[in-house]
Amino acid sequence: MNIPANTLLETHCDVLVIGSGAGGLATAITAKKLGLNVIVIEKAPVFGGTTAYSGGVLWIPGSRFDHDRSNREAMRTYMRDQTGAFYDDAAVEAFLDAGPAMVDWFERETAVQFVPTLYPDYHPDAAGGAEVGRSILAAPFNASALGRELARLRPPLKTITFVGMMFNSSNADLKHFFRATRSLRSAAYVAKRLGSHFIDLLRYRRGVQVTSGNALAARLAKSCFDLGIPIYTQTPALGLLQDDNGTVVGAPVQHQGQSKRIVTKRAVVLACGGYAHDLARIRQRYAHVQRGAEHLSPVPDENTGDGLRLGESAGGLVDTPFEATGAAAWMPVSRVPMASGNDGVFPHLLDRYKPGVIGVLRNGQRFTNESNSYHDVGAAMIEACANQKETAMWLVCDHATISKYGLGYAKPAPMPWSGLIQKGYLFKGTSLHALAEATGIDAQGLTATVNAYNTGAKHGKDAQFGRGATAFNRYLADPEHTPNPCVAPVEKGPFYAVKVIMGDLGTFEGLRTNVQGQVLHSQGEPIKGLYAVGNDRASIMGGNYPGAGITLGPAMTFGWITGYHLAGIDPLNTTAAAQA
Repeated sequence: MNIPANTLLETHCDVLVIGSGAGGLATAITAKKLGLNVIVIEKAPVFGGTTAYSGGVLWIPGSRFDHDRSNREAMRTYMRDQTGAFYDDAAVEAFLDAGPAMVDWFERETAVQFVPTLYPDYHPDAAGGAEVGRSILAAPFNASALGRELARLRPPLKTITFVGMMFNSSNADLKHFFRATRSLRSAAYVAKRLGSHFIDLLRYRRGVQVTSGNALAARLAKSCFDLGIPIYTQTPALGLLQDDNGTVVGAPVQHQGQSKRIVTKRAVVLACGGYAHDLARIRQRYAHVQRGAEHLSPVPDENTGDGLRLGESAGGLVDTPFEATGAAAWMPVSRVPMASGNDGVFPHLLDRYKPGVIGVLRNGQRFTNESNSYHDVGAAMIEACANQKETAMWLVCDHATISKYGLGYAKPAPMPWSGLIQKGYLFKGTSLHALAEATGIDAQGLTATVNAYNTGAKHGKDAQFGRGATAFNRYLADPEHTPNPCVAPVEKGPFYAVKVIMGDLGTFEGLRTNVQGQVLHSQGEPIKGLYAVGNDRASIMGGNYPGAGITLGPAMTFGWITGYHLAGIDPLNTTAAAQA
């Protein structure tokens, strides 16, 4: 979009970043620290993007937290195994070089801090896979440090909080909350935690002891504000400005009801979060949506593919090479009727791993190992329902199991379930046959499946799919349940079920870029002045999901590389980069 000068109010900077998730803010912070004048714009009224909803985990092989950080060949082997035909040697080597340096740089130079996790790779038994050490987590943060900017931090996803309190799968809070009715120590912990949280609610009108992706977004934003980087919310980009040579030189934007243009000396960076809510594009790329199946994404509504369209308008190419089951980071979800009257989206991150929970199709049959990663279960669900209009499964358990672990949005006992049953979210049956009638599952198929499963489950075995066989299967299960933390029978009614459909945590397909993040023209040459980071650039993972944090790890790593490149420094010379 070419707009004559002096027709709009103008603001000048070196770099304009469009989007305020981890990729965009990492780029902005790096460029600013290297001496560039940076502006961040965000079309939502809050900053943080998908990052603020996420688990806040980064997959960074070789970081100082990695127990096996010297084994570069194992990391390379695993990446090659997981990405298959989409293995990009240059990008992988850059990621393995720069990832650890990025972590050290952010911890040294900014408010961003990390802690280790015990996450295994999602396929730890694959060639080069690791059972611990490659995934790190944003350290918890007191978001009141943001001061008046706290009001603009995107709140966490409502469906995975409890009265606004945050948890994550690596958080000790969860273990105490699960045991609160069975342990005095846990009950005391929970009481103290709730008391502190309610004080924060009274003082700040929101929880400020943030964890997971909310902590990462808050830490990145704090680093921006400390450096004087403005983040303009409710400021959508309306297009791109290009000079007569095709160089991108800024963007027209809408800000506070006025049309303005931001003119750049160096570049515009697209960091808009991918296309999870671009209905036209997901109909084209998601096989289950093409068949008419429902799809619910828990990512922010603003992720409508703006970055991809802006890149295409300047001559960029959106790569769509991944198979239909690799177009996005699949997440099985359920639709939650909220008290506000709106529907929420619950991502099934934890319940599937617990002993006594199984997943069945409408025919009543199991179709996969429920304790595999969300992406793997989602891909299996898409394939299992290939000949059906509906793509769905039902998570089924008995009374003892839901009482102990909950099921979906239904919390463990003593929290009540009657409201969720009345609203049609949670289904209940005094027998398996009654549960099948309530859900529309084939009664004969469900009964046969449960009987066959229980035969081995009573001894901790899953003869059909081998649940509990890998370190990752066991990681999010119940270590106190023996002999198999993932497997227990479904035997004593009443029985319960939640309907689960397909969703995603973001898209994998994006603009074609070089390693430095420059958007490439369809002929393969960089478009001058235009970069893409995060989910706006094609995933390095080739449509697979190798481990916890494979979105945020590359987003921050390549954002850091892009920031250095914008400053004219070789981003892959990590020795020089670390000293800069």
